[in-house]
Amino acid sequence: MLMPSIFGENLFDEMMDSFNDEFFGKCSPLYGKNASRVMKTDIKEADGRYVIDIDLPGFKKDEIHAELKDGCLTISASKGLDKEGRYIRRERYAGAMSRSFYVGENVKQEDITARFENGILSLSVPKEEEQKKVETPNYIAIEG
Repeated sequence: MLMPSIFGENLFDEMMDSFNDEFFGKCSPLYGKNASRVMKTDIKEADGRYVIDIDLPGFKKDEIHAELKDGCLTISASKGLDKEGRYIRRERYAGAMSRSFYVGENVKQEDITARFENGILSLSVPKEEEQKKVETPNYIAIEG
């Protein structure tokens, strides 16, 4: 349906945003206006490892960074578009985003493998094995 240009393209998006704000409180960035900028992620379990697939379309390998610190795996991606010329319309994403996953204190950097192909970052992280607690008897010595 064609709308007069005074309404703009986001007329219905803006109406729904105000509806959501009114009835559900402020939208989180995950479901708000920035939903298209969130790193969409699938995590599956296979062969004692977690496989994390993150969609990063339009990014190059050198624009993506992965860091493991204190058991937290952080994936960040940033890109900027050329600043030459005056933009009439700008729809492509330019900026930075990151996402973190807790993978466990015992996971080491060398245990994680990463591959970037066709706009999908695929990480393989070993499952942290649950250490069984050994119950020791708490007997109290009785003298006499």
